[in-house]
Amino acid sequence: MRIDLISIFPEFFDVLDLSLIGKAQREGLLSLHRHQLRDFSFDKHRSVDDTPTGGGAGMVMKPEPWALALEHVLTQPEAAAAEQPPILIIPTPAGEVLTQRAAQELAQAEHLVFAPGRFEGIDQRLLDWAPEHFQVRPMSIGDYVLNGGESAVVVMVEAITRLIPGVLGNPESLAEESHADGLLEYPVYTKPARWRGLEVPEILLSGDHAKIGAWRAQQQEIRTRKLRSDLWAKHVVAREQNLT
Repeated sequence: MRIDLISIFPEFFDVLDLSLIGKAQREGLLSLHRHQLRDFSFDKHRSVDDTPTGGGAGMVMKPEPWALALEHVLTQPEAAAAEQPPILIIPTPAGEVLTQRAAQELAQAEHLVFAPGRFEGIDQRLLDWAPEHFQVRPMSIGDYVLNGGESAVVVMVEAITRLIPGVLGNPESLAEESHADGLLEYPVYTKPARWRGLEVPEILLSGDHAKIGAWRAQQQEIRTRKLRSDLWAKHVVAREQNLT
């Protein structure tokens, strides 16, 4: 997978060179390419924003630097050779909320491009222009506002790329973690069996894998009902639909 990251702060994405994502890059499972948005602005100040038309507070990112940066991405060999245009993900509170299912879908893509805005956002005309050249997916990581979209991009990239085959050392862990089946993950423990007066549940020390599996499945349901009633309601509906 190729990932292009466009920003006025491309160094923000250096964190993606760490841990498993950094290892995946070194092993050739994915390639990350950072682009400085100001390189596509040609006035003496390399400006990428201006005052909002119609008045109001803050600044709005101009469409032309973004369009030039995105057109530059389209000239890369991966984009030129692909049958489908790259997927352009624009972080925005107005976008679809990133879910595990969406991350799994995006993990199968060959080329993702991220365009995180700042200030009051990107001129709407850029979003109107982009679908002619990209598969556009405005996305959100939650109902709150950040100073810029770079933090959201880091979250999205990590959620997506960890699902690429080979990125995680043990692929079985993907099947057991939270949201994999619509439920939260069961509680986990390690050694010692007794710590500060608190003990590991006895069933986990039994060696009976069938009983351990049943206990973990039960704990998933208990935790989801208690902590995320919204997820539990969706799970119940899905289960009833599967029974009919």
